[in-house]
Amino acid sequence: MIEKPDNDNNSVGPMIFIIIGKGYESDGAEGVDLHVMLKAADDDSAVREALNALAEEGFIEADLDQIGMLTDVPEEEPHASAYQGALEGEVAIIRFN
Repeated sequence: MIEKPDNDNNSVGPMIFIIIGKGYESDGAEGVDLHVMLKAADDDSAVREALNALAEEGFIEADLDQIGMLTDVPEEEPHASAYQGALEGEVAIIRFN
């Protein structure tokens, strides 16, 4: 994993991204609302890693609507735990039913 940003993202701390979208587990199935949190060097790397993690979890397709970088530590669950996991190098997938 790339540790230093290769673009204009000159963040002092780790760059933790949140990606908001919808994942599909089978053809014709209703989508599941998702938040994906992960540490990455840039937004392109974050999207690639998120899609790989979703595929590993059984999603055959995903519509990623928004991406952003978290500037504060979330205080409420499940995002607080997901943030901690992302700091440790995990890709955290939060599903909303």
